[in-house]
Amino acid sequence: MKGSGLPLCILVAVFYLSWTPSAGLKILHLGSCVVTTNLQEMHNGFSEIRDTVQAKDKIIDIRILRKTESLQDTKPADQCCLLRHILRLYLNTVFKNYQTPDHHILRKISSLANSFLTIKKDLRLCHAHMTCPCGEEAKEKYSQILSHFEELEPQEAVVKALGELDILLRWMEETE
Repeated sequence: MKGSGLPLCILVAVFYLSWTPSAGLKILHLGSCVVTTNLQEMHNGFSEIRDTVQAKDKIIDIRILRKTESLQDTKPADQCCLLRHILRLYLNTVFKNYQTPDHHILRKISSLANSFLTIKKDLRLCHAHMTCPCGEEAKEKYSQILSHFEELEPQEAVVKALGELDILLRWMEETE
């Protein structure tokens, strides 16, 4: 009778592991680099602030993250490098320079920044292991993104980039 508790413990452990909030975890296949992240958590965090952030964006005729031109159709081998550069832009410029007195928005931005830092750390490991090469396409696409960003005044660019975060998250979701 003493041994009958072990299968129950194993069953409880398996149930617990399958019930934990890993449902939002997504494996990003970026060429040879594989990164696991909680995209659902990032989507949820951004959706809480999206309307407020996008309402501040008064420039509707310019897009920084143009789906057709800069993100979509990126070769899998260049996705890792492109994402690494985009994350650097968001971490070093967008998140740091977004200005608002709303503490709720600042907390959500901080949470998004922490998620981006985790992904960036994993991408840096891939880069160190030569599984995140920067081809010409990735460099060119990032240059286009940066060019669109720099067309705007600094604070306008930060607001626009933060408002377009859903485009980046959707692209990350669609990487294979």
